[in-house]
Amino acid sequence: MRPAVLGDAEAVCALLNQVDEIEVGRAFTELHEVEEDLGHPSVDLERDSWLLYDAAGQLVGYGIVRDRSAGERINLDQYLLPGHTASGLHLFGLMEARGAELARGNGADRAVLHLMLTTEPTIDTGALAGRGWRLERRHHVLTRAVDPKTDPFPEAPAGLRLRSCATEEDRRTVHRLLHETFAEHYDFQPRSYEKWCEDTGADSADWSLVWIAGLDGHGDVAVLRTRADRADQAWASHIGVLAEHRGRGIGGYLLRYFFAVYAERGHTRVGLGVDTENATGAPALYRDNGMELDFAVDTWELVVPAR
Repeated sequence: MRPAVLGDAEAVCALLNQVDEIEVGRAFTELHEVEEDLGHPSVDLERDSWLLYDAAGQLVGYGIVRDRSAGERINLDQYLLPGHTASGLHLFGLMEARGAELARGNGADRAVLHLMLTTEPTIDTGALAGRGWRLERRHHVLTRAVDPKTDPFPEAPAGLRLRSCATEEDRRTVHRLLHETFAEHYDFQPRSYEKWCEDTGADSADWSLVWIAGLDGHGDVAVLRTRADRADQAWASHIGVLAEHRGRGIGGYLLRYFFAVYAERGHTRVGLGVDTENATGAPALYRDNGMELDFAVDTWELVVPAR
């Protein structure tokens, strides 16, 4: 076992795709995603990452701990090939201890560790449960085919206008709208504008693929945040409407605008993730607009003392 370095990105990406193929039936990870993860300013690779090798020198496991909340919430990721449960559990022990250390450094009394796993992971979830981890929430990854012939640009609700995020002031508006529209969502982590920019890679993001919706007489009321950095499909990171303006068709309009933009750009498939317990009506909206389940992801949680 050793810490990862930036030069390990290709090997880590290959391992993650091996796991993806076992769990969801296809390679799902792109190299730039791993490079961004390993190079993120909040990650100290020497202390926050691990590579696990078998006796023959094959990379069989990878773990990384991320402190993106500056509080008690710490994210863990672990990818493990089948047949290495004992070594994987040892790695979990190291990751849990580091998570507690990071939370303690943030001034928290406990560490709330979160791990995202597919519903049929290579990791032994029974062994995880034996360590005190519990399944907290399920999210669905939904996808849909798009085509310019079937996905024209929709007509906006009366008084609604979209503008792309073009200025620093617009970015701050996006930050504010995301915090207001997602404040009640599961596991939402409020962050300062500066922390949010750092965590989301604002300097390298394509802000032309983020839109703000203004409503006559009410100012800015909704946000559509998307990205096109995956070869297989475009992705909607956030579709958020202020609570007092829901039920007016704004969310559906933003969803169909998302379809139309990427159909026009030549993409053939789009996707997004949704909390299965979302109470805003989003899961039904997505289903009614032709989105279908691709696979499901579970959030596992472990709470440990930080002091």
